[in-house]
Amino acid sequence: MAAEPRNSPRYCQSSPLLTETHSDLKDRINSFDESSDCKNDNAHFFCGAGSSAINIVLTFPVNKVMFRQQLFGFRIQKAIQQMRREGFIRLYRGLPAPLLQKSLSTSLMFGLYHKSHHVLRYEWRWNNTIATLSASVFAGTCEAVLTPFERVQVLLLTPKHHGTFKSTYHTLTTLHCYNSGVKEYYRGLSAILIRNGFSNAIFFGLRKPIKQLLPKADQGTVKNSVNDFISGAVIGAICSTLFYPINVIKTRMQSNVGGEFLSLKQTYILIYNERGRDLRKFFRGCHVNIARSFLSWGIINASFEMLLKFFYNVKS
Repeated sequence: MAAEPRNSPRYCQSSPLLTETHSDLKDRINSFDESSDCKNDNAHFFCGAGSSAINIVLTFPVNKVMFRQQLFGFRIQKAIQQMRREGFIRLYRGLPAPLLQKSLSTSLMFGLYHKSHHVLRYEWRWNNTIATLSASVFAGTCEAVLTPFERVQVLLLTPKHHGTFKSTYHTLTTLHCYNSGVKEYYRGLSAILIRNGFSNAIFFGLRKPIKQLLPKADQGTVKNSVNDFISGAVIGAICSTLFYPINVIKTRMQSNVGGEFLSLKQTYILIYNERGRDLRKFFRGCHVNIARSFLSWGIINASFEMLLKFFYNVKS
């Protein structure tokens, strides 16, 4: 029996690679590259937690100085002198709580975004922009399960509750005893959902485009890490400015215990009236937060890429 010509219709129908469009083939290649880049499904979870831990350890003393300025109204020199008198042993006192919360939060942020984006983009064939936005919001929504940790930190930093709540553990184990029960752990959830979803969308949407605007650098070089730092820092500064009023509202919502649960709108109106109906007063302390976010997100973004390259020899 004679062999069938290679250009016959039946031969082409049985060879899907020959009938694929250029776009389909490109998506197939990208999907293969991304799958091979992430043989360990937990890579982005691990590197997200690691990058956050590095950031907390490096910036904890800076954040401590800023906190004392906010709490006592000290000038920076006096705050540093006070900490120097306390000694190095107490420099990292209070580190475990933010280290645990931020590491878990950043782990979920990077890990869930990567996994959900891969499914939406390469398995469900969604448009890349829609996949990025959807995966970002999904990751931010899942991060909200850690709301009780933020709630506890706000209560411990609120002066009127200093005599009521003694520690992180004490707060976590007694907060449900108030009249709202378990709901008390989730005051401010609506503000957190808005902040997390939109800030994640901005971060993952602009992360690569901003880096592409910077001078090109080879992977694994110091220059490339600097580019990662700059792109993360710029986005951190943008997000901290845009969502600062949301954080102000969230903090006010979470500083109360018992009583009525005020909505986002009700809390906004309350603060707006208290501050002389001046929107600019929602941004008090914003410059300090911008500086902190610029440094923190630069470190997180750069160290995330370095950890991914060092442990898994891949880039995100």
